[in-house]
Amino acid sequence: MASRGQFITFEGTEGVGKSTQLANASTTLESLGVDFIVTREPGGTPMAEAIRELLLTPRDEPVNDLTELLLMFAARAQHLHTRILPALEKGQWVLCDRFTDATFAYQGGGRGVSVDRIAQLETLVQGEVRPDHVILLDAPVETGMRRARQRGELDRFEQEAVSFFQRIRDTYLDRARATPDRYSVVDAGAPLEQVSARVSELMCKFHSDLL
Repeated sequence: MASRGQFITFEGTEGVGKSTQLANASTTLESLGVDFIVTREPGGTPMAEAIRELLLTPRDEPVNDLTELLLMFAARAQHLHTRILPALEKGQWVLCDRFTDATFAYQGGGRGVSVDRIAQLETLVQGEVRPDHVILLDAPVETGMRRARQRGELDRFEQEAVSFFQRIRDTYLDRARATPDRYSVVDAGAPLEQVSARVSELMCKFHSDLL
């Protein structure tokens, strides 16, 4: 029977290059002969992607903070139990663009939702499942938002004020300081070659640690 795969998440505010580094990490794992999947949150399954669309689409109707939080965890429950856990149980590694650390950062830090409330839902939906490693791509908010604007039309979250994203970044960094054994903070403001080299180095380390 295959050993359980590694669950690795990529976190960060807008425009820090998560998509680029997920592709880079994928190339590294391929070179190491690791079987893996790449997925994202919110999303990752057809139903969860439909919830993602609900969450990200700009709308005139104000979205209550609790509604947003519950939708995030509804998508996560579907994603976790129909895609992530089956892959891990088959021995595949899972590379995921955001997970629950993002909820603590965005809904907790950004929106001001109670951390205890988020933690209750985390336990309800995930049990004891947590990422094995979190790669936090960190860059100044202004740098990330400039990159996000260059991508095109902004979604509902990207339209928030700079102060919203500063609270998110601060929360991510606080969480990284609190659990340094789980978090690897990467300077996403550095030249792309340096960022990619560091992420590849981390993937190789995670692999060698299992040998």
